[in-house]
Amino acid sequence: MDLGIKGRTAIVCAASKGLGKGVATALAQEGVNLFITARTKADIEATADEIRKATGVKVTAVAGDITTEEGRKQVLAACPNPDILINNAGGPPPGDFKDFTLDDWRKAVEWNMITPIALIKATVYGMMDRGFGRIVNITSQSVKAPIASLELSNGARTGLTGAIAVIARKAVRNNVTINNILPGPFDTDRLRGTSKKMAEARGVPVEQVAAERMKAVPAGRFGNTVEFGAATAFLCSQHAGFITGQNLLLDGGIFPGSM
Repeated sequence: MDLGIKGRTAIVCAASKGLGKGVATALAQEGVNLFITARTKADIEATADEIRKATGVKVTAVAGDITTEEGRKQVLAACPNPDILINNAGGPPPGDFKDFTLDDWRKAVEWNMITPIALIKATVYGMMDRGFGRIVNITSQSVKAPIASLELSNGARTGLTGAIAVIARKAVRNNVTINNILPGPFDTDRLRGTSKKMAEARGVPVEQVAAERMKAVPAGRFGNTVEFGAATAFLCSQHAGFITGQNLLLDGGIFPGSM
């Protein structure tokens, strides 16, 4: 299927690896020119070079922390009028509710709620004026079913979902959509890192924890970044203009609800 977005321009946050890189690669394969961000200059430049060589599209690397005001200014200065915005940032660390400080909560909200809101506010009205825009927020399956020990992420990402619900329905009249993708367990550095911490806490091999986590997924496996990128790219396509304000679960069937 031709997604109809060749020649469009996208900002993809946290794109040096994992889900962000998967999305950037999928968009590039559709002919979308990219502005990709990440904290580490060497990593984001390496990813930009890799995608550039593989697809031939224009890829601009912007090194900086997207969860800071300065980081957001940098990428918006490089690309003030994107057609597509992919909001993505690493989640706060796990822990016990009793141990979270107010500063922990403030950081979580800044990373996973304020940052995407700021980027949406800076870009959505220009998209509406031009008559095309696709915004996708990468959040978490915890928006549908809270995850124990991830209360910081649960709260901030659910807050974002509510915050953009109204503007998503206003913008769609101008062919601008805003949707959320809720990933479950994908084979990324973050998943491997949490498995390692769980294994250390229990005193068991990390392979055992990974196998147990995989067994809990009805699909019988973890997701991969290629399929995540493809799903996200479809939401950014010309064919997805009637989908807005939605939460799309990509979790291998973990969420048990029928709706």
